[in-house]
Amino acid sequence: MAKLHAYSVDKSSLLEQHTVLVKRIAYHLLARLPASVIVDDLIQSGMIGLFEAANNFDNSKGASFETFAGIRIRGAMLDEIRRGDWVPRSVHKNSRMISEAIKCLEAEYGRDVTDAEVSEKLNISLNDYHHILNEVSSGKIIGIEDLGVSEDALDMADSHRQDDPYASIEQSVFKKSLAECISTLPEREALVLSLYYDEELNLREIGQVLDVSESRVSQIHSQAMHRLKARMQSWQS
Repeated sequence: MAKLHAYSVDKSSLLEQHTVLVKRIAYHLLARLPASVIVDDLIQSGMIGLFEAANNFDNSKGASFETFAGIRIRGAMLDEIRRGDWVPRSVHKNSRMISEAIKCLEAEYGRDVTDAEVSEKLNISLNDYHHILNEVSSGKIIGIEDLGVSEDALDMADSHRQDDPYASIEQSVFKKSLAECISTLPEREALVLSLYYDEELNLREIGQVLDVSESRVSQIHSQAMHRLKARMQSWQS
């Protein structure tokens, strides 16, 4: 079946119309990355993702081009970041340590555990625990893809997965499990995730909504993702 490009315009016009989308996603990601990451590098990778989206978009699947392209653009940026290998081993180690501590404590107490309880379990001060949360959040992409299923797997615009019955079932089950886990998060953590991933606010904007510092939003986001990782461990590779 021939693939149809959005809006029935030539490819160069399609790319030009969505350059602003590439920049918006780049700056959204940059807000939680180390200073060593250059926004121009993200934009360059994102433009490659946009070009691939323009080549592969099939509007018969029902999704808008902007939705389809957004996934491809973000994926291209994340791939470039991972190829850079700029994440220290200590960041990965601390991330695993936090998830394991949360998993053990919640299994023991049968409820959400607090920052103070996690820091006590790790035998570190609360300030040190918050510092680690910020370090992990700024030093590593912590997102849905870290739960064991790629973000592409969540979007029905991916025609290859849509044509694969097993992948379609996996999508459905994973999305249901993720939604159930998010609904059980502490209210503030669930709100931060909603504002970040659904409303696409950056950390500073979320801080203004919650009347807390950007640093505190980073901590809440990081702990929410670690709590989800602990509760959805069966989906992690």
